[in-house]
Amino acid sequence: MLFLDVDGTLIPFGTPRAAGPGMSHGHRQAPALPADAHPLLHKVNPEHGRRLKALPCDLAWATTWMSDANDMLAPLLGLQPLPVVDWPDSDEVGVLHWKTRGLVEWAQGRPFVWVDDEISYADQEWVSTHHQAPALLHRVDPRRGLTERDFAVIESWLMQTR
Repeated sequence: MLFLDVDGTLIPFGTPRAAGPGMSHGHRQAPALPADAHPLLHKVNPEHGRRLKALPCDLAWATTWMSDANDMLAPLLGLQPLPVVDWPDSDEVGVLHWKTRGLVEWAQGRPFVWVDDEISYADQEWVSTHHQAPALLHRVDPRRGLTERDFAVIESWLMQTR
């Protein structure tokens, strides 16, 4: 199972020089976006969809975009609609990321990868204590989003846990 964040992961916060509306990081032309589309969708690299589909695991959205990820991002990436993690209401305050407990619950004891730009050491420690199956919490640099290096780390970990 791979839990995928959007902001800072698929949509980098930095501004690559080659990017502009309708282009993504200098890669192939992205599909045309509707006029009311999210203003940062032009930063999505359509090649990431191919890379994500090739991973030997199930994918799920783990983002505040919720079902909008299927409506707006999946088509840009060439992905079929993915399951969406439903976040319970929480007033929890502390060092643990608000997604951490929910993702462990959603994984139901299965191995998982969580790709996000806000993962901390506290999340790593909590998951290693409260989740018995292997888990990779992979923090992405939010200025760059997913890179070749990130995909290599994720692919390697998935192959080792098969």
